[in-house]
Amino acid sequence: MQAQGNPVSLADTPLLAARLLGKRFGGLAALEGVSLDVQRGEIFGLIGPNGAGKTTLFNVLTGLYPPDAGDCVFDGERLAGMKPYRIAARGIARTFQNIRLFANMSALENVMVGRHARTRAGVVGAVLRGAATRAEERAIVQRAWELLDYVGIAAHAAQPAFGLAYGDQRRLEIARALATEPKLLALDEPAAGMNATERAELARLLARIRASGVTLLLIEHDVRLVMGLCDRVAVLDYGRKIAQGEPAAVQRDPAVIEAYLGGALA
Repeated sequence: MQAQGNPVSLADTPLLAARLLGKRFGGLAALEGVSLDVQRGEIFGLIGPNGAGKTTLFNVLTGLYPPDAGDCVFDGERLAGMKPYRIAARGIARTFQNIRLFANMSALENVMVGRHARTRAGVVGAVLRGAATRAEERAIVQRAWELLDYVGIAAHAAQPAFGLAYGDQRRLEIARALATEPKLLALDEPAAGMNATERAELARLLARIRASGVTLLLIEHDVRLVMGLCDRVAVLDYGRKIAQGEPAAVQRDPAVIEAYLGGALA
């Protein structure tokens, strides 16, 4: 029991703590007893072979799937039963393995949509368009421009999302997620489809985001990117966590090598 008058500081607790998470789809156990802690300010990598349960774990953490077992605490608050929009408002933003942008909206408009979680004007404000609402709209546009510049695609602000190059669409998703002012940014395969130069630029961007105070949780098949960027790594295989630790130690773990059959870690 914690001694009275000596409370535990939030700085001493994980930002995200998942405990014994389970998720089944019919007879298939997509997650089974998965626990992990993500510390404030770190880049935490999540790797594993195809079908290991990585995206399912993201979907549980962000409220798209309810867990069948276990619990998750984020910044001191339980997430069980919380809707995705409320989880986003609490400070978890994410991108998706398959890019999900508003294809016919401009890049600027896509980022503006991400500000919805931090706006105050409601229906009445939108109808009456008072001074406060107009000021908020100007601030939304300004912040969207800043974020497009931050991720390096401000020159394409007026271009429809569907017309952007693939790597720029990935950057746009990150900008939109950052527009929610997250404490934790969960990225599902952000380097997918990128060439070596784009991956190097992405690594620099993610390092900048971490330096700004945002914690990162990263799913990525590019194991070299993960090992070079992440502070700690967890490995899933068939819905179970088989290893966790610093990248060099995880890379040498016999269970990890066996799961990958020596391919991706060679």
